Amino acid sequence: MQEGTIESFKEKLDKEYQWPALYIFKFIAPKGKEAELKGLFTKHEIKEKVSSNGNYISITVEMMMPSSDSIIEYYIKANQIEGIIAL
Repeated sequence: MQEGTIESFKEKLDKEYQWPALYIFKFIAPKGKEAELKGLFTKHEIKEKVSSNGNYISITVEMMMPSSDSIIEYYIKANQIEGIIAL
């Protein structure tokens, strides 16, 4: 994520949410990368759905987040995993 994108996203989050707040993370992971992504959310319930061709896995995680900065930290970590798409 680029600095301007991060600041814009942070502003949108702070406008939309009152902290702490329940936040839903959604990602698409290529087959074989889902374990690495799920490793970021070890203490939370993860919902998975495999694509019709079996090449991708949809990952959804609901978490109580203390701030927009905390959410951004998760996206930055997920962005380091090759092939991950954040929705």
